Amino acid sequence: MSKAWHLISRPQGLPAMHNFALRELPDAPLEPDQLRVRNRWLSVDPYMRGRMNDAKSYAASFQIDQPMTGGAIGEVVESRMEGFSPGDMILHMGGWRDGGVVGLDMMPNKLPADALAAGLTPQTFLHNMGLTGGTAWIGLLRVAAAKPGDTIFVSAAAGAVGSAVVQIAKAREMTVIGSAGGAEKCAWVKDLGADAVVDYKAAPVLTGLNQALADLGKPGIDVYFDNVGGEHLDAAFATANDFARFAICGMIDVYNDGKAQEMKYIIRTIPARIRMEGFIYTDQFFDCMEEFYADMGGLIASGAVTMRETVHDGIESVPDAFLGLFTGANMGKMLVRL
Repeated sequence: MSKAWHLISRPQGLPAMHNFALRELPDAPLEPDQLRVRNRWLSVDPYMRGRMNDAKSYAASFQIDQPMTGGAIGEVVESRMEGFSPGDMILHMGGWRDGGVVGLDMMPNKLPADALAAGLTPQTFLHNMGLTGGTAWIGLLRVAAAKPGDTIFVSAAAGAVGSAVVQIAKAREMTVIGSAGGAEKCAWVKDLGADAVVDYKAAPVLTGLNQALADLGKPGIDVYFDNVGGEHLDAAFATANDFARFAICGMIDVYNDGKAQEMKYIIRTIPARIRMEGFIYTDQFFDCMEEFYADMGGLIASGAVTMRETVHDGIESVPDAFLGLFTGANMGKMLVRL
C-alpha cells in the first residue's frame, strides 16, 4: 500500500511538521485511463507554499486532509491507459507520495527513451529538462527577451531556476551577475560562469550590485530575473538601464510572512521605461516545448548547462526537503529519492 503526505492544517507563516501527515492510500483496481506507478524521484518547489493557502492563485490550493501533489518521476507497474506499458518511466504530477494511481489529471508523460539511452538521468526531467529549466529558459529568452551583450542580474542564482538562468545566459554571450547567500554558494555560482556574484549575506544587495557593475565596467542592468523579490527587486530598480526588462518568476522572500515590500526605487520604472512582467511556466511552455527541449538538450549534452542536486532520501523526508527551500538548505535542485 502506498503512502502520501496530506496537508492537515494551513500554515501560518513558515510551514512546520504539524501541518503534514503521512497516511496510507487505499488500494483499488485500476479504472480505464489510469496507471499504477512506483515513484522514484519527487520534486519540491517554492510555488507549493502558495498552494497551502486557501486563496485563489494560478495553481489550485491543496485541500485539507487530501493527498498533496507535485512533480514526480515514476515507473509504470500496471496500465489501463493507452500508450503506457509496465516499465515505462514517466513524468507526472502525483508527487508527495511513494506511488499509487495516476490518472489523466496528473498529466503523465513518458520520458524519451533516446534521452535516457544517451545518459540523461530521469531526475533531469524534474529540473533542467523540466519545470525549473523551462522556467529559466522561458523567463530569460521569451519574457525578458534577453540577447547577447545584455547585462543580466539573477537573484537566487544558486537555486534550481537561478543556476539554469546563469548558464543559459552565458551560453548566449551575456554578462551575468548572480546573487547568492554565503561563500560556498557564491563560489558555485562563479564556477557556473557568472561574471560577478553578490553575497547578500555579506552586504546590502544594492551595495554589492553597484560594486559588481563598477568592477565589470557596466552602467547598469538590462535584464533582471527575479526569484526573490524584496531587497533584490528594489536593487534592480535602482540599477536598471533604460528599457530594462524584468522577468518576475518568484518572490520567495515573502512567501511565508506576507510582509509588505518596500520599494525605494520603484519610481525609476517611469524614467527608465522599465518593463516588468510576471510569468508562469505553463503559459508559454506548450507553444515552445519542442524548441526548448532541442535547445536545452543540446546545452546539457555539450556541458554548457549542468545542475547540482541536493537529495533527501525516503518518503519520510519530503517535508524536511520542502522546508529546506526556505532556509537556503539547497544548492541547485532539491529532490527526494525513493
